[in-house]
Amino acid sequence: MTYAAPVLAADVDPASLYEVSTEGTSAQVKAGETGSFVLTIKSKEGAHVSDEAPLRLEVKGTLLTPAKEKLVLSDSVAKKAEGQAFADPRFVVPFTTASAGKGSLDAKLVFFICTEKICARQQKTFSLPVEVL
Repeated sequence: MTYAAPVLAADVDPASLYEVSTEGTSAQVKAGETGSFVLTIKSKEGAHVSDEAPLRLEVKGTLLTPAKEKLVLSDSVAKKAEGQAFADPRFVVPFTTASAGKGSLDAKLVFFICTEKICARQQKTFSLPVEVL
């Protein structure tokens, strides 16, 4: 007879509980015009982004100026639907450009992903190229 060890919450890789997307971010913007940086955290079934623990998103640009450099959960444009316990955060940060060249958006995201048994701090960094025409 063989016994399988129970799967403990500590055995779950917290990074497998969500996906982060920057889909919708402007890849090309004309000099002097406005683009958008978009970041969405999509939690998987049984998990959610904590609305009690701190969430920070820091955005910086090269050849680009974000409208806001430090964001928190309350800056999310996603709101809970009726009957929904948690909303997946989505941030849309406008940015302006001054001169043509190869710019970039650099972002650092810190948040907590939770299940019924665990809450784990997560940190992700992104560097997205933006061509300024």
